[in-house]
Amino acid sequence: MNKGKRYMKSLESYDKTKSYDIGEAIDNVIKTANAKFDESIEVHVRLGVDGRQADQQVRGVVVLPNGTGKSVKVLVIARGDKANEATAAGADYVGAEEMVTKISGGWLDFDVCITTPDMMGVVGRIARVLGPKGLMPNPKSGTVTTDVTKAVKDVKAGKVEYRLDKTNNVHVIIGKKSFGKEKLLENFNTIMEAIVKAKPAAAKGQYIKNVSLASTMGPGVKVSYNI
Repeated sequence: MNKGKRYMKSLESYDKTKSYDIGEAIDNVIKTANAKFDESIEVHVRLGVDGRQADQQVRGVVVLPNGTGKSVKVLVIARGDKANEATAAGADYVGAEEMVTKISGGWLDFDVCITTPDMMGVVGRIARVLGPKGLMPNPKSGTVTTDVTKAVKDVKAGKVEYRLDKTNNVHVIIGKKSFGKEKLLENFNTIMEAIVKAKPAAAKGQYIKNVSLASTMGPGVKVSYNI
């Protein structure tokens, strides 16, 4: 009930039907993020593409200049020198076949899984476990790589993946309420530039259909965004 009252009160502080310039939109989202914890702020982008077509997929990664504000647990599945590199780079968990066995048994206490190309045959055994959770390593997201050090450090620094969902929307975290306006704005601009650059050649008509911001517990705020 308290959540409902707080949400409705948030709606009174701005015009939900209006599209705001990004500075005002961030101000409104910060204002409505009034839960007792440091709420995450996300950008939601509806794209003018048809995700059912292979040549209209939108997917990529970008390192946010101010990070995400989230503590990310990284698992690296690798052997030998690459395993040592992962440990030195700050990975939370490092191992090989024993990690695959552990995951098969139900362990999933990590946010990102990175592996080397030579280990993909082993990791493939748990694809049905990792895939539905969005944890399966993929070369396109930089999580299948020989440069383990860079992969781990990028994730720890605030690398995020953006990808089209089934309804042609992209959802990406751009930080926490506590970041303040300037850092959120910088992260917003970084992710939007990446999404714009990722426009498929096969996409026709208006590419960016609409953009909105929302906090974890707050309502969406429309953003006026033109390219």
